[in-house]
Amino acid sequence: MTDAATPLAGWTHTYSGKVRDLYRPEDGADRMLVVASDRVSAFDHVLEPAIPGKGALLTALSLWWFAQLSGADGGRAIPNHLIDGAVPPAEAEGRGMVVQSLDMLPVECVVRGYLTGSGWAEYQQDGTVCGIPLPEGLGNGDRLPEPIFTPAYKAPLGEHDENISFERTVELVGAERAAELRDTSLEIYRRAAAIAEAKGLILADTKFEFGLDADGVLTLADEVLTSDSSRYWDATAWRSGTTPAERMASFDKQIVRDWLAASWDKTGSPPELPSDIVERTAAKYRELLTLLTA
Repeated sequence: MTDAATPLAGWTHTYSGKVRDLYRPEDGADRMLVVASDRVSAFDHVLEPAIPGKGALLTALSLWWFAQLSGADGGRAIPNHLIDGAVPPAEAEGRGMVVQSLDMLPVECVVRGYLTGSGWAEYQQDGTVCGIPLPEGLGNGDRLPEPIFTPAYKAPLGEHDENISFERTVELVGAERAAELRDTSLEIYRRAAAIAEAKGLILADTKFEFGLDADGVLTLADEVLTSDSSRYWDATAWRSGTTPAERMASFDKQIVRDWLAASWDKTGSPPELPSDIVERTAAKYRELLTLLTA
């Protein structure tokens, strides 16, 4: 796998996901270290080569969003997994977050505010997105009447995440917790979309992961509102564009998705990313961080 987990003094590597590596402290303390790698994934595959500087850019963006959602935007504080004052080891500086150990819920909480991607493909065929009926006459890139919650079952590494109904979410986590996941996800999306809009950006869709702390409190975890977990578009281009490509000028890894979709039939191993795709993607990640945090 690209950009293999780095040995860290005082920490034991326990798991690697598609793009992040997890560590436990050797002293047995009840905490974890999450390190964002430079790996990039698309269509449930980790791709070669990595995107230089990506881990640091996404970590900086997550930390900025955690701060906004802690009340800096004027809304209620959303509990998150960061441990105040905890510093990652020097080898992971800029890419690591020391966090609480949580009982992670097996639901990926996707919120869509605009019609695009797999949602657009389904809408063209059935008039729905993840089984949710939508009004007729919508186009690719159109804003939805209201943001919708379209959860997915979080599959193990190497397997495909599976879109699920809200009813299935209830079966997995219970009715009260499912409602809390839905309502909190929609709240975060609306708040983040308003912040992004003020910066000239559209937050088209995003996904969140949550866990429960020792007291059973729903806690926002993993990365949040990054260019890997979200689609960001240029608001001016969206308003003035006459084609989907013009409207959906993105600040995320859509460059990678588009190139891979055009270059690979999704059988066997994906091809290596060309250097210009890598460079353009890294530039978009940097630009998004600047636009949001400036």
